[in-house]
Amino acid sequence: MRQVQVRRLGVMPYADGLALQRRLVEQRKAGEIPDQLLLLQHPPVITLGVKARNDRSHVLASPAALEDAGVELFETGRGGDVTYHGPGQLVGYPIIDLRPDRCDVHRYVRDLEEVLIRMAAAFGVAAERSPGLTGAWVGSEKIAAIGVRIARWVTSHGFAFNVTTNLSHFGLIVPCGITGKGVTSLERLLGRAVPMPEVETAAVDAFSAVFGREPVAGDPAPPAVLSR
Repeated sequence: MRQVQVRRLGVMPYADGLALQRRLVEQRKAGEIPDQLLLLQHPPVITLGVKARNDRSHVLASPAALEDAGVELFETGRGGDVTYHGPGQLVGYPIIDLRPDRCDVHRYVRDLEEVLIRMAAAFGVAAERSPGLTGAWVGSEKIAAIGVRIARWVTSHGFAFNVTTNLSHFGLIVPCGITGKGVTSLERLLGRAVPMPEVETAAVDAFSAVFGREPVAGDPAPPAVLSR
């Protein structure tokens, strides 16, 4: 069984998380490191996927309103539309080589959805897929989003699972460009806060089972890894 090195990184600015991913992707392509699973949180930030590169109509708040709310706006290289990251949301960035037997983008996204569904189930929440959409849903509300990038079959970006997220910040955008749907969190569904370390453990267990990887603990990224 291949190993996946799990790095629990705490709260990290989005730009630093992006720089770290880029560095680790190159190291993974070169075979210098094993597969990686980064687990972290970001300060409040709205990220723009490739669908929003030339159209920001799904960002509903003005630049001044975003500044007043303390929310950064950041263009990124992942697929998808507009999404929000913030404290209380577990972000997972798998940096794994899909070769030789998983070279299927559609399957990869479905596998990530399975990870999210199992994470929710670990806390008694029955999440599911929504036909024609990505992510994990509870009824008509999304509990977790997916946006990925794959280069030479090495993955980056990943998923965002709402644990104790400030859901009001989703009102600043049209989440993932989808109208008529809501957003929820574990805290809202359970009526109590769930400690983030418990959700991280559920993520590691689910990811390891779905992708057939043996998790090993990795140190947080040293400063040199973050150099740009």
